[in-house]
Amino acid sequence: MADETRVGVDVGGTFTDVALLTAEDRLVTAKVPSTGDQSVGVVEGIEKACAEAGIDPDDVDGFTHAMTVSVNALLESTGAKTALVTTEGFRDVLEIGRQDRPDLYDLTAERPAPLVPRRRRFEVTERATEDGIETPVDESEVRELAAEIRDCGAESVAVSLLHAYQHPENERAVAAVLREELDVPVSASHEVLAEFREFERTSTTAVDAYVTPVIDAYLGRLEERAAELGVPTPRIMQANGGLAPASTVREHAVTTTMSGPAAGVVGAAETAAAGDLAGLVTFDMGGTSSDVSLVRGGEAERTTDAEINGHPVRTPMVDVNTVGAGGGSVAWVDAGDALRVGPRSSGADPGPACYGRGGTEPTVTDANVVLGYIGGSSALGGELSLDAGAAHDALAGLADEVGLDDALAAARGVYRVANANMARAIRSVTVERGHDPRRFGLVAFGGAGPMHAAALADGLDVGTVVVPRACGVLSAYGLLAADEKHDSVRTLRSPLVGVDVATVESAYDGLRADVLADVETPADATVSRAADLRYDGQSFELTVPVGGTFDPETVAERFHEAHEGAYGYRLSDPVELVNLRSTAVVERGALDVTYGGAGEARKATREAFFDDGFRETPVYAREGLDAGDDVSGPAVLEQNESTVVVPPGWRGTVGADGTLTLTRGGEER
Repeated sequence: MADETRVGVDVGGTFTDVALLTAEDRLVTAKVPSTGDQSVGVVEGIEKACAEAGIDPDDVDGFTHAMTVSVNALLESTGAKTALVTTEGFRDVLEIGRQDRPDLYDLTAERPAPLVPRRRRFEVTERATEDGIETPVDESEVRELAAEIRDCGAESVAVSLLHAYQHPENERAVAAVLREELDVPVSASHEVLAEFREFERTSTTAVDAYVTPVIDAYLGRLEERAAELGVPTPRIMQANGGLAPASTVREHAVTTTMSGPAAGVVGAAETAAAGDLAGLVTFDMGGTSSDVSLVRGGEAERTTDAEINGHPVRTPMVDVNTVGAGGGSVAWVDAGDALRVGPRSSGADPGPACYGRGGTEPTVTDANVVLGYIGGSSALGGELSLDAGAAHDALAGLADEVGLDDALAAARGVYRVANANMARAIRSVTVERGHDPRRFGLVAFGGAGPMHAAALADGLDVGTVVVPRACGVLSAYGLLAADEKHDSVRTLRSPLVGVDVATVESAYDGLRADVLADVETPADATVSRAADLRYDGQSFELTVPVGGTFDPETVAERFHEAHEGAYGYRLSDPVELVNLRSTAVVERGALDVTYGGAGEARKATREAFFDDGFRETPVYAREGLDAGDDVSGPAVLEQNESTVVVPPGWRGTVGADGTLTLTRGGEER
């Protein structure tokens, strides 16, 4: 990293976060409101960070980026008008899905509408079995289909044929003709997800086709603005926690669906060492939502089993659980007169009432103002002066509606309900997966996370909270630390006993070629291998690492251990090999960030509410604290992008890199 200036920019629902590391290893952070066209806010954020660092934008050597463009398209149904081509007789796979209910006991539950309506789903005469091609494709029929697709006004096409994961020849032929005949992107399932399970493969391919034109248009605008600014073409954070060139992402847009949350987990893993803990729970509370995940062994937990707005996406991604509880989440009263928080957010404009931009609805941020955690000396993003009176008015109105005494009672309720929502999310990635949260540390970041982290930790009996120096923009910081990473998968189903090792090794050779083809500098890449396995008769798999040579006995034992770790038992049943996986990684090296306190640490005192009432609480400028300094609760530590609340009974210690570690049991001042 030496002698290079790099900038990372993450776009969230409310703010766009920037982390800039200068050639002298000085870290500069910035936060600006997100914009409708996200590329506008990205450029504004880079300009703000560069101005603060005293450099010109054209001094930037590297630009990495995470955004919410693809996930917003799925959540808001604003993706491309997509067509689907599939095998004759399988037109409705996307709509039939799996025969399960979104909510077993909800009689009014409805499935989300398929991304591709039936009128834009087309069939082609062909057939492949697991043994090979039975009926080849007639190219003239495909050309006729192309004309129909053109006439329906499709902006992209997904192609998912039966058993194309095993024998892609027919699908390859269909995609080639459509790409020749149509001037729209074509996503083929064997290129997107060469994995069995017809519905999930088709859904993932449809998602790729649905978001590709949106991502392509966005990155085109961003690249133009970056060039005008003088910064390099961005490298993009993927959902798997690794970077990829913008050109690669434009061809595989589905990989960006959880781009921002993945960057935050990478940043948490970079800045917080687990030490003698079992691992880390990452807690990212932004303006719109809160994301939680696990880091074990220094690596973020990953999954291939995810849904976004009801649509299965099976590409590898950092395993993140999201709840609609952020600083901008609106508090409301339901039909049973119960206080609720989220998932609706006030967004960036008008934002919470305390922003003074015309918002009148009570939010979590307004509750924090009333409780005294955010005060008159705070300035979110370094720009927004807070209107405490508007926050009190909004909470007073909520108190009247729910039948509470005053704005303070409403604020306490909002704070507790929001924390309960987030605690449930943390339990879902710990207790519900066999992990004891008491053995983990909690890494808090996001604009609002450090305000709630210690209270959450108390409720979960977690004794350590880590607040990185760049906590308010940690996703952007994670972009500076992320490695380049590419994944590929292929289904190869076989009993593990007696499996043809030569066939397995040949498949791994193909996967290796696939992932290295996406790497910018293949000579610098390290390729790892893994396999998905299950007991005979199971309908789910576990992924285990595979060494340099595929040894069935070693792989079987790793699977038994993984199954026992996940579910508490192992079986003597036969083990089935299901999928082979390869991942190529180009490491960028650890960040070396210098830190030293600057200016006066103690700012003032103000009344802040804790369990027993309001207390006169010291307020510190976090950047004024030096390495080795201690702060005992109650205390509030302010910085431009975030605020840390240290409750009574907690103590904070500043590390050599500026990271703040909170431990329970600190003496009160």
